[in-house]
Amino acid sequence: MDSKETKLTKKVYSASVNGEWKRLIKDSFHELEFLTTFSFLKKYLPKNGLVLDAGGGPGRYTIELAKLGYDVILFDLVAEHLELAKKQIKKEKVTNKVKNIVQGSITNLSKFSDNSFDAVLCLGGPLSHVHPKAKRQKAISELVRVAKAGAPIFASVMSKYGVMLATPAGWPQEVGFKKHFQNLVENGEDYKWRGNGYCHYFTSDELEKMFLKENIEVISKIGLEGLNVDEKVTNKFAKKFPEAWKNWLEIHMQICTESFVVDTSGHMMIIVRKK
Repeated sequence: MDSKETKLTKKVYSASVNGEWKRLIKDSFHELEFLTTFSFLKKYLPKNGLVLDAGGGPGRYTIELAKLGYDVILFDLVAEHLELAKKQIKKEKVTNKVKNIVQGSITNLSKFSDNSFDAVLCLGGPLSHVHPKAKRQKAISELVRVAKAGAPIFASVMSKYGVMLATPAGWPQEVGFKKHFQNLVENGEDYKWRGNGYCHYFTSDELEKMFLKENIEVISKIGLEGLNVDEKVTNKFAKKFPEAWKNWLEIHMQICTESFVVDTSGHMMIIVRKK
C-alpha cells in the first residue's frame, strides 16, 4: 500500500508529465543536470548490456541510452510518465532497445531477480521522494541487489545545501515558515515540496554513508549544476555571453567533483560499483 508521501509524489508528478519530460532540456540551467549526468554515464557505463532506468520518469535517459545501443528497462512510479514514455520511445524509433516498461516503486524491485543488470540508474531525485529514511535505505539496497557484480550504479538526489543556497534568490518566502524551514535545515525534510509533496534533501556524506551500508565501492560524487545556483542568472549568462558560457561549461566539468561543489549544487550524483 502506498504511503501518504508516495501518493502525494504521484499526484505532483502525474499533474506535470510534459513538464518533467521537458525539464532537462528547457534551458541552459536545467541542461547542466542532463549534460553533466550524461558525461559521467558515458565515462562509467559498460560498452553494452542491459540497463535499469529506475525512477526514470517519462524516459529521457532511457531513450538516449537506447540510441547508443544499450538495452534498457524503464521503471517508474507514475503511470502517466510511462504512457508518455511509450509515445516518445516510438517517436524516437528505439522500441526494439527498450525491453520493458514497468510501473512500481524503487523501494520494491521484486519484479527483477538478483544480479540482473549491467548498470542501474536512479536519476533526477527519486530517492529524495522516498519516506522515511528506512525506506530510502531499502530502495538503495534494491538498486544494489539487482545490479550484477562489478556493475556501476548511478543515483542523483536533491541537495540540502544546494536548495538553501538558492533560497534567497529563488523562494525567500519559504524562510518565513520558520518551523517548516528549520526542519529542512536540521533534517533535510520538506513536507511542502511543490505545495503538499515530500522531498528529502541530502548532504553528500549522508548519501555516501547510506550506500556504504551495501556491498559497494564509491567511484565518484558529482555536483550536477555545479556553482550555477540561480536559474535566471545562469540562463542570462548563457544567452548573453555564449562563448564565455562554452568556456564556463568546460570549467564546470573540471570542478564538479570537488566536495564544495557537490554539496552546494542543486542535484548531486553518486556513482558506485557493486562488489
